[in-house]
Amino acid sequence: MGMGTIWVYGEVAEDGGLSSMTTEILAKARELADDVHVVVGGEGTDAIAASAGANGASTVHATGDLAGGLQGVHVAAAIAGAIEAGSGPAAVLAGTTYDGRDVAARLSVAVDAPVITNVVDLEVSGDALVGTEPVFGGTTNVKTTFTGGKAQIALIRPKSFVAEETGGAAASVAALAVPDSGAAGAARVQDRFVEESDGPKLDEAGTVVSGGRGLGEADKYTMVEDLATVLGGAAGASRAIVDAGWVPYSYQVGQTGKVVKPDVYLALGISGATQHLVGMKGSKTIIAINKDEEAPIFGVADLGIVGDVHKVVPKLLEALKAR
Repeated sequence: MGMGTIWVYGEVAEDGGLSSMTTEILAKARELADDVHVVVGGEGTDAIAASAGANGASTVHATGDLAGGLQGVHVAAAIAGAIEAGSGPAAVLAGTTYDGRDVAARLSVAVDAPVITNVVDLEVSGDALVGTEPVFGGTTNVKTTFTGGKAQIALIRPKSFVAEETGGAAASVAALAVPDSGAAGAARVQDRFVEESDGPKLDEAGTVVSGGRGLGEADKYTMVEDLATVLGGAAGASRAIVDAGWVPYSYQVGQTGKVVKPDVYLALGISGATQHLVGMKGSKTIIAINKDEEAPIFGVADLGIVGDVHKVVPKLLEALKAR
């Protein structure tokens, strides 16, 4: 059998259920543990309970209304309180998101236990978790295990696991006490900035079209957006053109950007630095257009077109629009 109980830090999607990051982690957690719970900062709503149960969790631990407080501060304090009281989990898994990292870091300090970060796979050895993490820019993997006998905390990379519902009934909801967090607990979120976007989200789209430095200049990026629109997909970018200020950081695919795993990934004028490959090499079908036949992107591409994007893409758009 698996290890005792795993708690997964639950993040809430726009529809009120659990985010794709959380449901991906739940799919793995239920393979590893006898019992899986979700912990959320906020109210344990019916939508969250239904989503948690459908993805294999038996219980949702909810802190109740945080009144605009920071997730990391209050959720970490609450989990630490449960661990200290002896009612906590053997392991805590969170996604590599802003809030997930905040929860894991604060929990690590509170219970004096390390965190394994950037985990792309997990297994159980005895009663310890073993994490697999890519190193050296994703060129090789290492395995790391916990040995301290304390709560085991791991941060999971997006798209490492495939979410799959089990069809379970709604999870039961339990109140989780939040200890006083002092000055940090007094911090309040004053405002949220949401970037406007059309079409599917980059990290959830079935088709992604990304552009790189090979486009030549910033105003040529419109061909990436045009192609993405015609294909009903999302537009992405390499780090080079994000750093150059052509497009916002939210478009970046790669090690320090978003990890994408679409059915089709089109790379326009992207040479394919390791940093970029890490973020998209799990795509089902990769199509690359680049005038440099030695570009590393062709090493991962299923279909490679050696040619000038400024000649190939307009023809492709013409053909697609004619269909």
